[in-house]
Parts: sequence; structure tokens; C-alpha cells
Amino acid sequence: MIEVIALNKSFEQKDGEALKAVCDLSFSAAAGEIVVLLGVNGAGKTTTMRMLSTVLKPSSGTATICGYELLQESALVRASLGFLSGDTGLYHRLTARELITYFGRLYDMKDSLIRQRITRFEEILNMGEFLDKRVENLSTGMKQKVSIARSIIHDPPVIIFDEATAGLDILTAKNIMNFIHSCRDEGKCVLFSTHIMREAERIADRIVMIHEGRLIREATWLQMQDETGKRDLDDIFIEYVNSSKKPAEESADELE
Repeated sequence: MIEVIALNKSFEQKDGEALKAVCDLSFSAAAGEIVVLLGVNGAGKTTTMRMLSTVLKPSSGTATICGYELLQESALVRASLGFLSGDTGLYHRLTARELITYFGRLYDMKDSLIRQRITRFEEILNMGEFLDKRVENLSTGMKQKVSIARSIIHDPPVIIFDEATAGLDILTAKNIMNFIHSCRDEGKCVLFSTHIMREAERIADRIVMIHEGRLIREATWLQMQDETGKRDLDDIFIEYVNSSKKPAEESADELE
């Protein structure tokens, strides 16, 4: 459902030099699968997800979402996915229910269907106690649940979560993880970014490791364990980062 093909993104800095945030990145994610985009802060995860959501335009390369090309069919791409950004804005004067309803109407959904979807969110995200409270009075975890609901109110086949559990307490994070698993079980394609290794271990069907904007390994958790002989994802990640540096270091030695 997601096919990323040689995606690149550069930003011009104040000195006029180009900062390469994403470099020739390619990977895929299928229906009924949770793919974790894993990397340290600044690795290019958020930039990649913003390109896939059409918020940012790639410098080069492309991607398809449900068969729709990123640049040529951007409206269809947006209709096919739900994107939870780390800085999703919420209207504080609205109640949670009013806000979710508002976004449902933006997708031309009938009010009856919106009510059905909200009822489901109420059950699986434990939102009943605060649905009719103003957003400005909600906790961080409650606001995150509202952000998730408003992002996927239209029931898209592809869901992109950028650091969905950042800053949340353990109970709220667990609830959101369970919800993400339920989306996978319904056959949806889920792309989930994190820099937390333990989180990736718990949720990933497949892991796409990136470092300094580049792909360093794409495999299942078990494949990575077998390849490296290590069991801790922290150690595995460091192993792949170090391995990715060796060719460049060897080339530099040859030039000397």
C-alpha cells in the first residue's frame, strides 16, 4: 500500500548550502502490516512522513499510496491516508466530539457515519469520559487520542503515525499501541515512526532503520537478530549504523 522509491529531500540553509534530510530512501509497507520507521532524532523520519502525507514536496524521487502517485495524484493520496503529526493542531474551544465531527464533515462524511465512528473511538480509545469536554481542558494523553480520532475519522486504508506515544504516560501509550494493533488486524497498512527501541520491538512486523536520512536496513525483528547475533535492538541498531559507515571509511582510506 506504501511504496517509497528513491525519495530525497534537501533544505537550503542560511549559508546557502543544502542540508540533505532524506537521501535515496526506498522501502515498502503492505496491508495488514505495521512497519516501524526507526531512527534517532534528526534521522529524517518526520521529513519522510511529511512527504508521504503531501505536506512536503520531495526534492526528487516519488512514492505511491494505494497505487496513487505522490505528486500527480496528491488529492487521492490524502483521501487514502490518515496522518498523525507530532504537531497536530487542535481547536481548544471545541469539545472533543465537536472537533472530530468537524473533521469528519471536511471529508464529506454523513453525520450518521461520523457518530458511528465516534462511538467506536469511544470504545477502543477509552474516550467516553472526555468526549464532551473542551479540548483546552484535556490532558496530553486525551488530546493525543483526539488527534488520532480526527486523523482517521474517514477510515483510511493507510495510517501514518509520527511519534504517536511521545510524552504519554504508560497507560495511555499502551492503549494507543493496542489501538494500532487493532488497525493492523483490520487489514490496514500502518507506518509508525519512533526513536524508542523498546517501542519498535513491541509493535513492529517489520523495521525500516534509517540514519542520517539513509536506509541502513529493512527487515523483520527476527531477521535482524539472526543477522547480527544480538538480541537487544539498541545493540542491533548500533551494529547496522557502524556497518553503514564502513564503506565510506574504506573509500576514504583508499583515496589517501
